[in-house]
Amino acid sequence: MVKSPKLLAVGGAHIDRRGQVSGAYVAAASNPGAMREDVGGGVFNALRGAVRRGVAASLLSVRGGDAAADTVSRAIAAAGIADLSAVFLDRTTPSYTALIDRDGELIVGFADMALYDLAFPKQIRRSKVREVIAAVDAILCDANLPSAALERLVLLAGGKAMFAIAISPAKIVRLKPVLGSLAVVFMNRREALVLAGLDDTASEHDILAGLKRAGLGSAVVTAGGGAVLGFDQGGSFSITPPAPRKVVDVTGAGDALAGTTVAAVLRGMPLREALREGVAAATLAIESATAVPDFTPAGFAEALALVPHAREMA
Repeated sequence: MVKSPKLLAVGGAHIDRRGQVSGAYVAAASNPGAMREDVGGGVFNALRGAVRRGVAASLLSVRGGDAAADTVSRAIAAAGIADLSAVFLDRTTPSYTALIDRDGELIVGFADMALYDLAFPKQIRRSKVREVIAAVDAILCDANLPSAALERLVLLAGGKAMFAIAISPAKIVRLKPVLGSLAVVFMNRREALVLAGLDDTASEHDILAGLKRAGLGSAVVTAGGGAVLGFDQGGSFSITPPAPRKVVDVTGAGDALAGTTVAAVLRGMPLREALREGVAAATLAIESATAVPDFTPAGFAEALALVPHAREMA
């Protein structure tokens, strides 16, 4: 029997609200639509994807003492993830609200996540965190953690592989002090431009060169339906994602890519091959109404067959 790799995730697990406009979006006006509420968060969404690809998982997050916290707790348990999170009874559970257009593209996102900034630095200093890290094969974090917490986490990792999700252009700068210690950072083009110090006219080669100058040894950059870029010690490469058979909601596609790619890397795949699995999971997420798509092994294999192999970049 093959032993499942063990992954500790540290970061966001909160209420996700997604409001979709039913007609053409009109700015500064009332728009008819529908609102859905679920439990999400970059690292939690990614972790659920990793679990579905055979990873044994635990999660360290923080939440408040409200009804939303109970909802988050139930979702973590339902996903088969060991919950190591701290609860602050006098605080509000973080939340993220996204407004998307009728085609599933993001119009605006609103993050109410003050508790993460307040509590994560203290939680990373808890003595049991060192024991938890000693028992896992790798760590997955997101930039919901402030820089001080990320630096402490790197120290506790003791050289174990540590993967990171950028979360947003505003938050990716939190990763700067630890870039050289991260195995792979997952980000979108806007986040990459901020980290590389470039403007929107930058080419793919400029972006990858800028990320390397920033101190990264390996990274993955998504661009909506455009090519997914990556680099590691073996060089730079790209994968052109297949066109989704239908676009339902793009929310969570990047998280699905990250979690599934990490799971494949932990199973021993090189990043180029692992990223193909990540692209397949992202495609399934886009075709699903939920941020973490539910798929059968056959369904995943069908999606993977549509993903081309990585193309080397000069």
